[in-house]
Amino acid sequence: QVQLVESGGGLVQAGDSLRLSCAASGRTISRLGMGWFRQAPGKQREFVALTNWSRGYSYYADSAKGRFTISRDNDKNTVDLYISNLEPGDTAVYYCAARDGMVVATHTNWEDYDYWGQGTQVTVSS
Repeated sequence: QVQLVESGGGLVQAGDSLRLSCAASGRTISRLGMGWFRQAPGKQREFVALTNWSRGYSYYADSAKGRFTISRDNDKNTVDLYISNLEPGDTAVYYCAARDGMVVATHTNWEDYDYWGQGTQVTVSS
């Protein structure tokens, strides 16, 4: 079993930057595919970004390209999501997810992932 705990959310202003962190326990993430999703009020959970254990491999939703950066630290067993120039439309609960095995660009559906954190709220005021 893998336990995931997100942190770093909060109330921020438009234009601010934020770093979300996901701490994994129970297994090393060095052989897990990791992803971030988000869910805004009244909307479905949507894919944001993923990263594999292959060095440097990551993939982003079109809406996340340019302002979002996913990174992983296998030694610390953490995966971060850095968001710059936050917009009110980024307001959502952000979830960390893990998949047994590799993830590739097609793994953008929440059903592709085996483990989930409880989420961290990000609220962006205009």
